[in-house]
Amino acid sequence: MALFSLLPIFHRLNREYFEGSLIQGISPKVDIRWSDGRMKSTAGLYRSRWVFGHPRESEIILSRPILINLPEKALESTLCHEMIHAWIDLVLKVKEVGHGPLFKERMAQINSVQNDFQVTVRHCFPIPERTAKWIGECSLCHQQFFYKRIVKGAACRNCCNQFFQGQWNKKCLLKYQSLEI
Repeated sequence: MALFSLLPIFHRLNREYFEGSLIQGISPKVDIRWSDGRMKSTAGLYRSRWVFGHPRESEIILSRPILINLPEKALESTLCHEMIHAWIDLVLKVKEVGHGPLFKERMAQINSVQNDFQVTVRHCFPIPERTAKWIGECSLCHQQFFYKRIVKGAACRNCCNQFFQGQWNKKCLLKYQSLEI
């Protein structure tokens, strides 16, 4: 699937499943955009920033790395999922954390009236596996652990359990070495 404008899809989904409520005038109440390439573990997200009880910035971001090679139905499902979050926040003006009862009710309603795609709480799209970039080595036992990023303050659990009654101790801190050349 090529990267194309998300607005026509947004407008169609808004008409079909949100009674046009995510539009103010002719503009969406929420910004919609493709990610810059860094979103590699989730297909999409909705976020908003409220100031003095009013939404100041809200946006839906869709993952370019995950969705670019998938069928258009995956894009529609993900965009509709994020639009449910936006609808709860901007139209109902409810601060629902995660996938609460309002989200699940609207998701079930949308899924019951169409068969083109399925809105789900979590996607099951293939995610490219991230390889380890670091090896952390225990200062005491010299056991090695693979990490995708440096975790400050990480200690060897085995040594902490064996020598320090399960309490974190700086003698068990990991020392990192890069795997990249």
